[in-house]
Amino acid sequence: MAADDTPQRYAAQFALPSKPTSIVDFPGGHINDSYLVHCSGVEERFLLQRVNGEVFPEPSRIMENIARVSAHVSTKTHDSQPFLQLVETREGAPYLEDTSGNLWRVYAFIEGATMKESAGAPHEAAEAGRAVGEFQVLLADLSGPRLHEIIPLFHDTPSRFQTLHTAVQNDIANRVSSCRTAIDFALSCEPLGSRIVLGLEAGEIPERVVHNDAKMSNVLLDAQSGRALCVVDLDTVMPGSTLYDFGDMMRTMLCAAPEDERDLNRVVANPAMFEALAAGYLGAARSILNDAEIALLVYSGVLISLETGVRFLTDHLDGDRYFRVHRKNQNLDRAQAQFALVRSIMSQRAEFEAVVQRLASAAT
Repeated sequence: MAADDTPQRYAAQFALPSKPTSIVDFPGGHINDSYLVHCSGVEERFLLQRVNGEVFPEPSRIMENIARVSAHVSTKTHDSQPFLQLVETREGAPYLEDTSGNLWRVYAFIEGATMKESAGAPHEAAEAGRAVGEFQVLLADLSGPRLHEIIPLFHDTPSRFQTLHTAVQNDIANRVSSCRTAIDFALSCEPLGSRIVLGLEAGEIPERVVHNDAKMSNVLLDAQSGRALCVVDLDTVMPGSTLYDFGDMMRTMLCAAPEDERDLNRVVANPAMFEALAAGYLGAARSILNDAEIALLVYSGVLISLETGVRFLTDHLDGDRYFRVHRKNQNLDRAQAQFALVRSIMSQRAEFEAVVQRLASAAT
């Protein structure tokens, strides 16, 4: 960030109700910077975000997608149902761009909400599953041109493996020798990576508008009731598969251990959490899902956990250039935890698939 590209400078350029009096860091996320803004004389608060221009190099496309999705959702929901609302600049633009190519935007802050890195109880997994399922259903009839593909090949797992092969070959940070076990496991799973990509290409799996980053921390819960309020972080809403969203929910909701857990014995997929998640999701989204999507729901958790582990491992090998790290080998630890989750889901795959079939039949 350039010296003059400060949160204070950019907050002042948005059409806030009064002068910002306090701007403090708002934690969460590996990519973007967020700040909570208090304004003079008003209780309403605002969320100022700086979107990383290296990760999202075409901010206008992000904002076009978000504007279309928000407008569509607002026509189908009640005013009392929270959803992200953009605050325009004083010139009426949806965002600003700084001298480094980063995007700055402001949302009205959703009060009374809490965000969790992982589901702490089955009812939280069920609520998050319901929220993501409802989000997919709301966007199932989005008309107009295809949404922009914000990050090409974002969930193209074969492409992620090719990037890993390149990182291993180049070894630019001299780390290959110290993480050979993780590399060998990842590459042994490479044949698992192509099922959804091939299904989309063949038309067996329908392309839909989906969140594409439907982790637990991107679902806001009411702090008092625990009921899901809405999904957030719409930067990756674009064409994809419902399976990408369900897989990411499995990845972040079935295990209470931290994403960078080093005691891999703690990385276990909880069957009660899975059943709650599947019940919440299928109760909301069953009407739009075809047989192929239903059949691959459990597999999607394996795929997205594997893919995410490959991404963490690749970044570790490349010198931690994409995901923020706060300690040595954190991306490697993240990768190892994802791979442990892959093993845990695979060991329970038959039981999980029986749960899906029972719930899907009941929701028909």
